[in-house]
Amino acid sequence: MDVILLERVANLGQMGEKVRVKDGYARNFLLPRHKALRATKDNLAKFEAQRAQLEARNLEQRKEADSIGEKLNGLTFVLVRQAGETGVLYGSVATRDIAEAITAEGISVGRQQIVINQPIKTIGLHKVPVSLHPEVQVTVTINVARSPEEAERQARGEEVLNREKDNLDDLGLEIGAALAEAGDRVEM
Repeated sequence: MDVILLERVANLGQMGEKVRVKDGYARNFLLPRHKALRATKDNLAKFEAQRAQLEARNLEQRKEADSIGEKLNGLTFVLVRQAGETGVLYGSVATRDIAEAITAEGISVGRQQIVINQPIKTIGLHKVPVSLHPEVQVTVTINVARSPEEAERQARGEEVLNREKDNLDDLGLEIGAALAEAGDRVEM
């Protein structure tokens, strides 16, 4: 299906471009969210009549996103979650959790603006992109920890996980020796 973009869409095109997309993408995403119009003669004339208004609205939204982005870029947000000794969370940190943490600090962000492909499932510092506008993207740091004290230690760069100091090869040799010793006892 051919559509006329009403705003910049990532990996697709700029405002005013006529692009060909799959029918389902147009029907289920672009058209309901008013990001595009079907490419007909009537809609093309309608777009050209409204082009100045759309560009002005886009410019205003971008300026607002830039001002929010200046406040937000580089900030760190702490999320306290339960995790095992290896640092794997019992649950996960999803876009909703990140958006709530940012909004709690007084900056309004929707969960659809958080750009992560998979939920966060380990403790540590995670860089997360936030798309405030199709042309404005900033990065925040999410500090996932088991306690506020642990979050402070992570922020200073300390290692908070108690990882085994043994090498797996050494561990295998120790287990092999223990099994051999146990086998010698059983044979007697």
